[in-house]
Amino acid sequence: MGQGIKSFHDFNTVTLEGEEISLSKYKGKKILVVNTASRCGLTPQYKGLQSLYEKYQEEDFIIIGFPANNFAKQEPGSNDDIREFCTKNYGVSFPMMHKISVKGGDMDPIYGWLTSKEENGVASSGVKWNFQKYLIDEQGKWVGMVAPAKSPDSKEIQKWIEDGLVNFPKD
Repeated sequence: MGQGIKSFHDFNTVTLEGEEISLSKYKGKKILVVNTASRCGLTPQYKGLQSLYEKYQEEDFIIIGFPANNFAKQEPGSNDDIREFCTKNYGVSFPMMHKISVKGGDMDPIYGWLTSKEENGVASSGVKWNFQKYLIDEQGKWVGMVAPAKSPDSKEIQKWIEDGLVNFPKD
């Protein structure tokens, strides 16, 4: 903790296909970060995420999915399995990264930043379940967190994308 990382854009990660990318490539875009799972009661949110992405992708908005197996082992598949599932069942075209851990001792550094006020400078928030959503602004700053059960195409999320207005709890 406290590695001095100030921006979401300072991180690198790996796509489901194994390509290393710098998250700085998303500078100037609003980013919705979500931890996903293929065998969860909330898995149908992939449909809402894809719709949201299709609606706003031309408006400097991106969704980044991070599959994780942290909750009830609901994402047991390999990266290839996850890609096939997302594409076949939900037509997912937004960026999906490699499977990571979003909590605990093996937590990915990106989620260390997302969940720690010490690192993101705004708020701390534990990841409560699959499909928890984080809002990141165009400069890579942490803006808010949306509970897992909240629909990705909720009025609040759309208002943030359209107007930058946030009415979400900080934790």
